[in-house]
Amino acid sequence: MSASAQAETVYSILDFDDLDGWAEDDHQAALDVFRSTCRDMKTPDWKTLCRAAQDQQNARAFFELFFRPLLIEDGKDMMFTGYFEPELDGSRTKTARYKYPIYAMPRDAKTAGQWYTRRQILEDGVMDGLNLEICYVDDPVELFFLQIQGSGRVRLPDGSFLRVGFGGSNRHNYRSIGQEMVRRGIYQSHQVSAEVIKNWVRRNPEEGRELLFHNPSYVFFREVSEVPADKGPLGAMNRSITTMRSIAVDPKFTPLGAPVWIEKDGKSPLRRLMVAQDTGSAIKGAQRADVFFGTGDQAGKEAGRLRDPGRMVVLMPIQRAYAYLPENVQ
Repeated sequence: MSASAQAETVYSILDFDDLDGWAEDDHQAALDVFRSTCRDMKTPDWKTLCRAAQDQQNARAFFELFFRPLLIEDGKDMMFTGYFEPELDGSRTKTARYKYPIYAMPRDAKTAGQWYTRRQILEDGVMDGLNLEICYVDDPVELFFLQIQGSGRVRLPDGSFLRVGFGGSNRHNYRSIGQEMVRRGIYQSHQVSAEVIKNWVRRNPEEGRELLFHNPSYVFFREVSEVPADKGPLGAMNRSITTMRSIAVDPKFTPLGAPVWIEKDGKSPLRRLMVAQDTGSAIKGAQRADVFFGTGDQAGKEAGRLRDPGRMVVLMPIQRAYAYLPENVQ
């Protein structure tokens, strides 16, 4: 963590009794998810806890014995949002219906500082002849939102699935289409959601196409079909993530693989032990998290409605937790 981030950040160790709803959670479900990625954590303290987790019979006792709840605050209010794995219809070959390509990352884009913009990629033919088409889908609007989510499944005509994951980007900053619609007076901020944006773009195809170009960022993919269809997509730890037990965090504050207790308020309060197994370009700050809702349209609707306050508390190995306190920071 940078010195500037440390200077602006406040750390507080809590008791497990301070975690609202802790005793009522399914700790075993959280432990199963923790086990799925903890072996990829590199430091000795995490490796030791991962080994200890493998034969635990009492999940709640394991977390209470080996961890301490660490509240990390950077002065910004907590914000929970949701994400999901989109499911698109497509084909490995281009047809009259399936004509919008999902691209792998070009070699030049891997070494460039900033590559071509979204408009240039889609209108100027810069991908022509590179043979980087992974497959083709039937809906350019869903493809746009696939890029925002960063991973998804494509249902092929024979009923099988092809899964794609984040393969890189053109390194242009993401610009919010929803915020731009509010700026233009099309909607008020409380009206905007992914479904609202999709419907408006489809009702206004010419204006909608131009609106999507407001976001210059473009995401490339890689095929990850080695992940079984019944498993979640790969997260930032290159392991499958789990519906309603995995979250995306800012790794500058929360170590990937760490258990995280969330207290989400709003219309549908949620108190649950999650595991930080993913990241996201919009997930910045100590009190910021994206909850993974699963795969498909229903998961997408639920994720799109989530924008709630609350609090998140990271479970840290005991010595690591106390090392964050001011008297122990050099």
